[in-house]
Amino acid sequence: MHIFINLPVADVERAKAFFVAIGWSINENFTDENAACVVIEDDKYLMVLRRDFYQTFLDDKQVGDPATTSLALISFDLPSKGDVDAFVDRVAAAGGVVGRTQDLGFMYQRQFDDPDGNHFEPFWMDPVAAQQGPPAE
Repeated sequence: MHIFINLPVADVERAKAFFVAIGWSINENFTDENAACVVIEDDKYLMVLRRDFYQTFLDDKQVGDPATTSLALISFDLPSKGDVDAFVDRVAAAGGVVGRTQDLGFMYQRQFDDPDGNHFEPFWMDPVAAQQGPPAE
């Protein structure tokens, strides 16, 4: 199964530059002036769509503004805490807005927003804890 997450952006070229700067790539076969296909991994993609183009998919709904309204929390795992920190360092260098860090022992999570305000949460989870499920309260 391939996963495509569609995000509204004000400027497709700015979004492309940001996502390339943090280490992802662009699939030019699915990229034009309206949208860009950002390749996260072989079967995971972001489609960054110009806001007015994004609107054409919504029928009666309005496009939310990710700068002021949470549209989604996009989370993805990385192999280690160090990888999470290195990734967020690239985000900061590329102009992303870095949020809080949460270390729960079994899980380490950082937050950032892209230049349009779309929210991401890279994390690392201890593989043993992942097998056991959430801690009992």
